[in-house]
Amino acid sequence: MIIRHQEKVCSPQRLREGFEALGYICSDAIATAMYLACQLQKPILVEGPPGVGKTELAKKTAEYLAAPLIRLQCYEGLDEVKALYEWKYGKQLLYTQVLKDQLGDVLRGARGLEESVKRLHQFGDIFYSQAFLEARPLLQTLQAENGAILLVDEIDKADQEFEAFLLELLSDYQVSIPEIGTIKAKSVPIVLLTSNNTRELGDALKRRCLHLYIPFPEPALEDRIIAAQVPQIDRQLREQLIHFVDQLRGMALKKAPAISETIDWARALLLLNVESLDRPWVQGTLNLLLKYQEDIEVVEPELKRLLGP
Repeated sequence: MIIRHQEKVCSPQRLREGFEALGYICSDAIATAMYLACQLQKPILVEGPPGVGKTELAKKTAEYLAAPLIRLQCYEGLDEVKALYEWKYGKQLLYTQVLKDQLGDVLRGARGLEESVKRLHQFGDIFYSQAFLEARPLLQTLQAENGAILLVDEIDKADQEFEAFLLELLSDYQVSIPEIGTIKAKSVPIVLLTSNNTRELGDALKRRCLHLYIPFPEPALEDRIIAAQVPQIDRQLREQLIHFVDQLRGMALKKAPAISETIDWARALLLLNVESLDRPWVQGTLNLLLKYQEDIEVVEPELKRLLGP
């Protein structure tokens, strides 16, 4: 897959321009990290606060490379059965019934118990073959003929046991299934793991990955993002809302507004035909930026200062 798309990832600059053409405005650091992940064929761990574009980076990478995106959403209690594979028990039961109906034919001519058991064991092996395997996201990724983009989203929400389970896939692009053996990737995938830093990840996982931290964007970069995502908004209003959001992020809030919330706010102001930020409009739409009532109560008394003269 890396060779197939090599012309599209020939440089960080080319990759950044490709993302921008798809509406994903990114920094040079993001483009360079993704370029290295593609060329070195290494997974990349993308960390940062919620809403800064970590998941969107995987989506746009898949879109840019015209590759399938396979997403594994992590949560507490996730295990290999849900992430890797499970057996098609219904199909196994059906074939067991067929075997039972034809048991006489299968055992005809067998000499003694030992030979009969050997013949039955042959069918037992067939039941635990790839024909009866139900592939989940990790196995689907390895089986993709022309490669895929694997997004392991919010790995910090999964248990440490699942994190350890991923190590073989991240280092060798293969997994071990007890009944079958080792399954290697047909084509090396591009793997992105995202984390909101709700817990510390293990050193073993970090060693296997390149690292990228996406912070809240600088005002100049956020201005380009809003201009790309909400092109109809007036430049003056765009600059006002970006300045306002930048000030909010400097306050002691439970959850600072992310890029996605800035975009939603810009779209809402556009729909409401707001021409310039003032206290009534900000107060009436503050819930689009701040997701906790405690934060709203902290910000409202400061609106006069934040909005300026």
